[in-house]
Amino acid sequence: MRLRATVELWQKGNWFLAKIPELDFIAQGKTMEEAKSNLNEVINIQIREMKEMGTLDEYLAECGFVMRNDTAEPENEIVGFEKQLLQVL
Repeated sequence: MRLRATVELWQKGNWFLAKIPELDFIAQGKTMEEAKSNLNEVINIQIREMKEMGTLDEYLAECGFVMRNDTAEPENEIVGFEKQLLQVL
């Protein structure tokens, strides 16, 4: 199975965080590459466990994914990010 998703990369102090917001999966590492590699490991573990429990299809549907051939694709796409300074009352 393939998974089409957005990977966000953040830096928090000396650590890098890799996150898939659509699935709420996150991992960290000392470098961006290590964080992405750790995220891939988290994804594989979680997907394998959900398959074994028989809950994968339900979880993906709840997260807004549909299966097309062998690929889980989000029904809605994240189309951008903006950093803004907002005035709050």
